[in-house]
Amino acid sequence: MQFSTINGAVTVNLETREALETAVRARFVVHDGFALATINLDHLVKLRKEAGFATAYLAQDFVVADGNPIVWLSKLAGRPVTLLPGADLVLPLAQWASDEGTPVALIGSTETALKAAAAVLEEKTPGLDVVACIAPPMGFDPDSAAAAEILQQASDAGARMVFLALGAPKQERLAARGRKLTPHMGFASIGAGLDFLAGTQHRAPAWVRALALEWLWRALSNPTRLAARYAKCIAILPQLVVDALRQRR
Repeated sequence: MQFSTINGAVTVNLETREALETAVRARFVVHDGFALATINLDHLVKLRKEAGFATAYLAQDFVVADGNPIVWLSKLAGRPVTLLPGADLVLPLAQWASDEGTPVALIGSTETALKAAAAVLEEKTPGLDVVACIAPPMGFDPDSAAAAEILQQASDAGARMVFLALGAPKQERLAARGRKLTPHMGFASIGAGLDFLAGTQHRAPAWVRALALEWLWRALSNPTRLAARYAKCIAILPQLVVDALRQRR
């Protein structure tokens, strides 16, 4: 399944969790890095307007579907993919890293949240080695010298995979930069996944997610911040449907 951006087409290139696991474990075994992005409608809105974000997305090695609309569009295009939200991938990625002896670092959020998330990760995935927790300051620029220092700090600590919890587009831009500066490290952009683990943010209940209504739960939880975002997402859906049908043909 492909989606248009301002700089070209982004492809959801791993359709299932099993395919993702195979790809990630293979990189761990040979000590090679990767960048993993989880695409959703909000990303697609940004990708059509922000050249820097689109360039960073095109540099991602693995792209999976984060959001039921992406899954529905893939089925419409005749190229079905599985729903793989970033928040749901944190524990599996941690388990795969633990199995392969891959130390990890956490970047993003706050120092308090990262330490709490690290404790949960190490409890739920015995043997996992969290070697660094780095909370960038407000206004963090992934293209700055400070960002390069943070990447080097994680590398010097021994990390070979990094969970990025900076939100889009910062996390994807930092991942793309990390692929150049620290190519031996893997980067997984997982949004609020670490905050959910730490309990500093609360995710929609499982029954809400099962009904594909997590977006509505979030909108009602913070209408002032999210109403405009979801309106933009809805606005691009008709063109996305047309694009999906063209891919089917």
